[in-house]
Amino acid sequence: MENLMKVADEIRAELNAKNAARDKALVTSREAIRFCANSIRSIHRGEYDEAENLLHEAKTRVVETADELRDFPDIYHAGYVQDAQKEYVEAATVKSIMRDLPILSYQDLGVEEAPYLNGLAEAVSECRRDVLDLLRKGDMERGVHVMQTMDDIFGVLCTFDYPDGITGGLRRTMDQTRAVLERTRGDLTITIRQRELEKALNKAVEAFEGKG
Repeated sequence: MENLMKVADEIRAELNAKNAARDKALVTSREAIRFCANSIRSIHRGEYDEAENLLHEAKTRVVETADELRDFPDIYHAGYVQDAQKEYVEAATVKSIMRDLPILSYQDLGVEEAPYLNGLAEAVSECRRDVLDLLRKGDMERGVHVMQTMDDIFGVLCTFDYPDGITGGLRRTMDQTRAVLERTRGDLTITIRQRELEKALNKAVEAFEGKG
């Protein structure tokens, strides 16, 4: 029994350390996700300096979480850590798309492959809002450019045909992203045709009035 009590004490110490790391990682992961959401909101508003500051705070917590759970891989892969990484990739990619910057790799961002791929897909969906804003402002050329970038990223993601257990459910994320892309492409096409029709009508009116 004395030996068993010693073993029990060792296990208890290990579980106490693991539980403390889990509790701390939950907090930092939630903070990272919150900073990412606020960063994306700032990007949509054109507040790029604020967005960059928030993104830096998110990255700090993503790195901190990875360090905290380095000795506890079972907790690290529980899900919430990957969610924070995915949100961080999404925010960083939205920033890159909207500022015409290179898309950062998963090594640059310090995240794993599966969260990276899912974050890219969600960034594509998130940029729909920016395309619609550009259309409302009449900036058709910029809207087409952002849409093309979204299509390009989606095309790359389509090359990853692996089981969901490996990609973290990428197939489901891609189905959602595909639907968003199609709606955005439809909105863009309709707006372009309307603008072309307006120009044609204006020319016709000017020509008619000129003859008068």
